[in-house]
Amino acid sequence: MDGVSANGNGGDGRMPVLYLSHGAPPLADDALWTGQLAAWAAELPRPRAILMVSAHWESAPVTLSATRTVPLVYDFWGFPEHYYRVTYPAPGAPELAEQVRGLLGRPVTPVRDAPERGLDHGAYVPLVEMYPDADVPVLQLSMPTLDPETLLRLGRRLAPLRDSGVLVVCSGFFTHNLRGLSWGTGPDEAPGWSREFDAWGREALDRGEVDALLDFERKAPAALMAHPRTEHFAPLFVALGAAGSALDTQRTVIDGFWGGLAKRSVQFG
Repeated sequence: MDGVSANGNGGDGRMPVLYLSHGAPPLADDALWTGQLAAWAAELPRPRAILMVSAHWESAPVTLSATRTVPLVYDFWGFPEHYYRVTYPAPGAPELAEQVRGLLGRPVTPVRDAPERGLDHGAYVPLVEMYPDADVPVLQLSMPTLDPETLLRLGRRLAPLRDSGVLVVCSGFFTHNLRGLSWGTGPDEAPGWSREFDAWGREALDRGEVDALLDFERKAPAALMAHPRTEHFAPLFVALGAAGSALDTQRTVIDGFWGGLAKRSVQFG
């Protein structure tokens, strides 16, 4: 299947949690993928605000982005000029920032502010397609580490945000090896290592095997090829933590491949 299937929240009034594969700036040119993201957003409950965790921001301690509208972070190189002209003037989310500080709270998890930092491409590339009017307040939160257990615990502490209309979006890529990227290949074309890892990850998610996912570097086939560095898989652990008891509602919303990389994207709740 290479499509979209989402059904709003889990029926308990809480917002869902998303892990999505965010692609690269040329995602905007892919009619299939942009349509899938737009359809997904249309099926979701309208969020009061969005908390975004992106593979492209690692900073310790946990750091919060600007709480007002500031320029985007064009954290990519060598692309045509028009990709650097994209704007996404979403409102800031100062109230959400205060909620996050309260949930994480010193001294357990110190929280730093980066008042000039805008949204990076792991955040704005999918949001442009999902919420093109840029009318939902967005706050980005850094990953303080790539350690799966630590990120799982971080997600668990953020879970109460779901009760106040906050959509937690964790943005990565289900397989991510740029040396294996094949531009122009179709949505069903992928090398064996990408297919094997994607299939393993799908089965682990379907079975709720969180321990196996946390230990993916040793348990998954072709893990080193699929993720030479793990920052694009790591946001999944925040999503697993924030999902909490909604793990058994997990479902794949988008699957298939882009440039040979697995774009599996899942919803909890």
